[in-house]
Amino acid sequence: MDTCCSPVCCSPLSRKDADTMAVRLKALADPTRLRLFSLVASQPEQCAYDLTEPLGVSQPTVSHHLKVLTEAGLLTREQRGKWAYFSVSADALTELSVFLDPAAVAS
Repeated sequence: MDTCCSPVCCSPLSRKDADTMAVRLKALADPTRLRLFSLVASQPEQCAYDLTEPLGVSQPTVSHHLKVLTEAGLLTREQRGKWAYFSVSADALTELSVFLDPAAVAS
């Protein structure tokens, strides 16, 4: 895995790394997207159809938030017929962990 960023406490970020991490953190800064990310992370994969009820928002709203999380590199999307399935990007999750907690490197 080619990580984007070193831990925030260990060295100053390059402009590229700061841009990458800012997009990811901004995507997670919205409460609905954070809940959505948590729902997707709780399972190996989630169908977009199954995410509207737990969030209590409309399907277009869920789709918008899924798009933001996917474009930020936090989720991966697989189209199967008319349904899209989402899963957490393991690399992005590891990068976030390392960025925020240098002890995560040792885990």
